Amino acid sequence: MDIRAKIQTLLATPQYKPLRHAELAGHLQLTPAERRDFRRVLDEMVLKGEVVRVRQDRFVLPQEADLIVGRISFNEKGFAFVIPELPQTPDIYIAEEDTWIAFHSDKVVIRLNRERRRQRGDDKLSGRVIRILERAHTTLVGTLQKTNQFHYVVPDDTRIIRNIYTKPAHGAQVGDKVVVKLADWKNRHVNPEGDIIEVLGKADAPGVDIISIIRKYHLPEEFEHATTTEVSRIPAAISPAEIAGRLDLRTKFIVTIDPDDAKDFDDAIHVDELPDGGWRLGVHIADVSHYVTPGTALDKEAAERGNSVYLVDRVIPMLPEKLSNNLCSLRPREDRLTQTVIIEFDAKLKVRQTDFALSVIHSRHRLTYKEAFAQLQSRNDSDALNRELQKMWRLARKIRDQRFAQGSLALEFPEVKVRLDANGKPTHIEKIEYDISHQLIEEFMLAANEAVARRICDLQIPCLYRIHEDPAVEKLQDFRAYAQSFGFKVGDVTHRRELQKLLTHVDGKPEQYAINLALLRSLKRAVYSTKPVGHYGLAKKYYTHFTSPIRRYADLVVHRTLRTLLTGARPGLNTDLSSLTRLADHISQTERVAAEAEKESVELKKIEYFQQQLTTGKLDIMTAVVCTVRNFGIFVELPDSLVQGLVHVSTLEDDFYHYDEQRERLVGKQTKRVIQIGDKMQVQVARVDVFKRQIDFRPAT
Repeated sequence: MDIRAKIQTLLATPQYKPLRHAELAGHLQLTPAERRDFRRVLDEMVLKGEVVRVRQDRFVLPQEADLIVGRISFNEKGFAFVIPELPQTPDIYIAEEDTWIAFHSDKVVIRLNRERRRQRGDDKLSGRVIRILERAHTTLVGTLQKTNQFHYVVPDDTRIIRNIYTKPAHGAQVGDKVVVKLADWKNRHVNPEGDIIEVLGKADAPGVDIISIIRKYHLPEEFEHATTTEVSRIPAAISPAEIAGRLDLRTKFIVTIDPDDAKDFDDAIHVDELPDGGWRLGVHIADVSHYVTPGTALDKEAAERGNSVYLVDRVIPMLPEKLSNNLCSLRPREDRLTQTVIIEFDAKLKVRQTDFALSVIHSRHRLTYKEAFAQLQSRNDSDALNRELQKMWRLARKIRDQRFAQGSLALEFPEVKVRLDANGKPTHIEKIEYDISHQLIEEFMLAANEAVARRICDLQIPCLYRIHEDPAVEKLQDFRAYAQSFGFKVGDVTHRRELQKLLTHVDGKPEQYAINLALLRSLKRAVYSTKPVGHYGLAKKYYTHFTSPIRRYADLVVHRTLRTLLTGARPGLNTDLSSLTRLADHISQTERVAAEAEKESVELKKIEYFQQQLTTGKLDIMTAVVCTVRNFGIFVELPDSLVQGLVHVSTLEDDFYHYDEQRERLVGKQTKRVIQIGDKMQVQVARVDVFKRQIDFRPAT
């Protein structure tokens, strides 16, 4: 029994009375080696919420004291929810007056109120913050403002609901974007204070918007000197010695398919049709573990970054360019070192055999999704590339059909790219449809990820898994009520088949995006874990991340595990369960930060795009779809850019409109014109609130 288990067992005994640190160590009868690790393990358990510290510095299980540890997530209106660290625990509502001195994303301890509040007809647990375990931010980005008496900074993040009092810094002027270092905040009845440590410039100055996001999310801009020094010593070409002993696949018809602006290509594929009607799928992933070895400065910095971040105008990579865009990138017509998964299916798509190998490939073509889609749309048997792509899609379509038959949920969302000019100004917004070229790659990557996870799990080797826990029943019930508000007949969505029916029914309808987004918000967030509990959304028992080691550290860890199996080498760092658990938590957090930063950079440029129209007076006429109808106006979405905004009822000048609440529609008093969900209308931008990130439209003239 390890130290963690010993602590949990002792604290769970009915006779246990809260003990201090030294008393706890004495009761556990630890070995000398365990005593050295005891304080570290106990501190980890406190930080994860497995154990809490109560009065007089004593330790108990949280449930014994009605305490819960979690991350606090604020709403811009002031109230918040705490997302508990422990699984299978519902979110806890925190009223504004009970948030104490917490900032958004802080790790906190809350005490349950035990009385329940009514919200949408459901009972919800509530609590109050009693301790801050870990501050999410030591610095904040905002805009410097001034009253007659003092200066203050208005945070860019509207979930930081307090302004920060500060002193005027040299060179900082009112209206500048600044970075402020927070002082220790102890009293919620006064605003927090801080010192300006960096002046970014005027909010509308070129580049300041993206730099603000980089500072806000504490993203690194440069690699450490030790890292770049190590990378400079890596040979620029692959030697024959590195190829020796690898499975040689250079004669295979292997291709890569990636976005048109991609610079790192970490996955390649090939497919063979077998004489008996079966299939052989080869998925080849850049062997990053060959170059990034445990314990090096390069490895430590990659682990700290956790993943690459794809902002609207730049990439902040996990690995230096020499690796990410060159040696590890599976560029066409160049030999590259890879890790390969070969899956052999019979004619009924049952897996007959799975093999893994260290390999070397020579990609024939680097295709964009657009190019691959064009090839798949037209058949040309005389063209080798077209024949191979058609063959790949035949297999991918079969795998996809099988996956949905097994209960996988179709929650694909179209991607939106904001195209910029040389000065970083948005020129147009492009929606990237999720077509069959994307589906082809997705199915093959899912198959490879599942195969690797199954093998590692069968061998019971400590590793990282990509998990997606089952959703809370009350969340699904809330989603069911939301879907019904659109007029859909919805069954018991706690059964996966009913969810699939609904998603199929709304496919292609105006409400599809809203329904899919609402369902996504009802589900738990996928995270990394050492426990292979499965993936709810994909309906897979075994799943991990293996196919993107250039941009995700989790995949690199999985590659190292597979390399150990293939070579018999000794495991590297981060292979014991305790360190893997810490790593899983860390990279789950860096993934969340990256996702928020990426989304914000895109939304910011969307806002700027429409602001430019107002500034120049060149207002585009755009088709919008009605998503929601209220008595004060209608919310619409632009299908071509996935931008949402309000058309206020006062801008509907052709009639006076009455709100029909029962049918959720507006009806013209004179014309009897009806405006309801799903209707299309032509609109133009009317107002943009840059700070609140809101857009208002009006009917086009």
